[in-house]
Order: sequence, then structure tokens, then C-alpha cells
Amino acid sequence: MRTLPEAFEQALSYADYVEAWRTHLATPKKELDKTGRIYQYYALYNQGRTTDISETYAPSAAIREALGNFDRPVHWLVLTEDWCGDSAFSLPMIVALAEQSEHVTLRILLRDDNLDLMDRYLTNGTRSIPKLIAFDPESGRELFQWGPRPAELAGARETWKAEGAEGKELARRGVAWYENGGWHQVEDELLPLISEATAPVPAS
Repeated sequence: MRTLPEAFEQALSYADYVEAWRTHLATPKKELDKTGRIYQYYALYNQGRTTDISETYAPSAAIREALGNFDRPVHWLVLTEDWCGDSAFSLPMIVALAEQSEHVTLRILLRDDNLDLMDRYLTNGTRSIPKLIAFDPESGRELFQWGPRPAELAGARETWKAEGAEGKELARRGVAWYENGGWHQVEDELLPLISEATAPVPAS
């Protein structure tokens, strides 16, 4: 079983992930099966959503202060895929936050190529993404994890499912939730996790 540091060494930089995304979009449709064409379609729309968030999001003073309290290296590993709608909104925020600290190094692992690790971070038994795992690179000790989506949206999805929504309808409502400002809740949930991870350890 791979450790987090071992998985991190095999992961992509964000720049390499974006380049792989471009390559995916450039793949001729005739080379893809039906599922592959659907994923490529999602990846195309997510590219625009990610760009919008990247151009709009500015980390708050509170979370910049919390990130500034990292005084030693920390690694952030994200399991995701370019076709994931939740990731299109949250990953660019995670990237922007990592850039706020010289001590934070971010890497990306593609979920479907790393199911051994993904299956250690299931959400209610499912391989839901994105999943952010922050850990100490020397000890491999996990500091916190977040994902795959803000709690409010997770609760709303359960309500929608109970009402009979599924598949494309769930995805449509989820995207609408993010576009109505729900994406701000990603930072709201990451702030206390980062603050706790950077808090001084009490002397024993």
C-alpha cells in the first residue's frame, strides 16, 4: 500500500494536470467510446467554469493569515478528474490557496488511475471527488482532508434524491448551486481546517 508521500511523488503538478486536460479535450471523438465522449463533453464545460473561478476568486484576509502560519513544508494532494463538476469550482480555489504559502506544495492525482488511494478516502462508500488530503511530508501524518463538496450542497443533494432527482438533474442542480454563489463555501470550510493544522502544538 502506497504511503501519502509515495503517492505525492507520483502525482502531477497543476500545470501538468492542465496540460493533460487540454490533451483530453483535443482527443478526436472518433477515438473515444460513448462514455469517453460524455466525459470529454463534461471536461469542456468544466474548463470554462474553472477559468471563471480562477479569475473571480480572491482568498480572504482570514484564510491568507491562516496559511501564513504554516512554518514548515506541507503537502496537499488532490484526487480528481477533469470531468468532475464539483472539482471545476473547488479545485481552482484550492490551487489559489496553495499559492498563498511558500510552504504548501500542491499535486494532483487522477482518481481513475489511483483507485488504491481513492478507496482509502471514500465518501459514504463512493469514490466521490475532488478529495484534498493535507499531510506532513516527513512523517506522512495527515493534517486534514476535505471534499468532495461543501456540506450544504451534500445535504441538498440528499434532499433532491429523496424527491426523485438523479443523474443529469442532480448535476444540473449542483452546478446551479455553485453558480449562485455556493462555491464561496469551499473557503468557509477550509478555513477552520487550515487554522487547526497551523495552530501551535501545546507543550507536553
